[in-house]
Amino acid sequence: MDNPNYRSGFVAIVGRPNVGKSTLLNRVVGQKVAIMSDKAQTTRNKIQGIYTTNDAQIVFIDTPGIHKPKSQLGDFMVKSALSSLNEVDAVLMMVNAEQKRGAGDNFIIDRLKSVKKPVYLIINKIDQVHPDDLLTVIDQYKEALPWQEVIPISALEGNNVEELLQEIVEKLPNGPQYYPEDQVTDHPERFVVSELIREKILQLTRQEIPHSVAVVIDTMKRQNEEKIHIQATIIVERPTQKGILIGKGGSMLKKIGTLARQDIEHLLGDKVFLELWVKVVPGWKDKASALQSYGYRKDDY
Repeated sequence: MDNPNYRSGFVAIVGRPNVGKSTLLNRVVGQKVAIMSDKAQTTRNKIQGIYTTNDAQIVFIDTPGIHKPKSQLGDFMVKSALSSLNEVDAVLMMVNAEQKRGAGDNFIIDRLKSVKKPVYLIINKIDQVHPDDLLTVIDQYKEALPWQEVIPISALEGNNVEELLQEIVEKLPNGPQYYPEDQVTDHPERFVVSELIREKILQLTRQEIPHSVAVVIDTMKRQNEEKIHIQATIIVERPTQKGILIGKGGSMLKKIGTLARQDIEHLLGDKVFLELWVKVVPGWKDKASALQSYGYRKDDY
């Protein structure tokens, strides 16, 4: 690389579930690489989003929300989030301006006390609160850690996001461009496709289907010049969940498939033929072999 002043590094985003981490990641890279839902624990793997300019590259790691685990899947998610804190150049702790500081925030702050790299406090959803209330939120956190900076943003609206990026870049070390400038995530396409299908399931089924759902891409191949054929299996824990996902006369599965296909076509830039099946695997969240076969790897903890 010609630029001797080029800066690059890895930045982890941590926070309680549902504070807007994935929204920020998608905003920064300019397209959907992390799925969004108003359900907690939507993100399961460490998703890397890549922000590249002529002068710098930031590789973001969107960790699963840190919470008290209730299953092997939950345990994996928490270990995955915490492990990333020792591998990065900076950490963004994101909090929701609408919520009071709680036990979940304190749990994360305790873990951050041992982090030697810069830690930023990012107060998200400032578009939802009165500016006067923002000072109260800052007061709750300002003594908790020696923050590098406290930056209020709206990941959804984009307020202060550019300023946040500039602030991070200024503190990054000189380094190489790790990824090509047009690459926005390091996940293989199959993973992102499965996540887009899972997002539609969470959005359309709301309370009926909790997080006991996984999506496995069985085949993904180009049939001809203009169409990619994708076959995917949706894994649930109970027959009742299978019934809900299929819907009357297959109506729900068709709706999930239609919405997911539109996002997948946007991602891949090609026409897509998407086939979905639903399979019941009782207790899959607590079976190590099932977790691994559905993409939650032991070496990620």
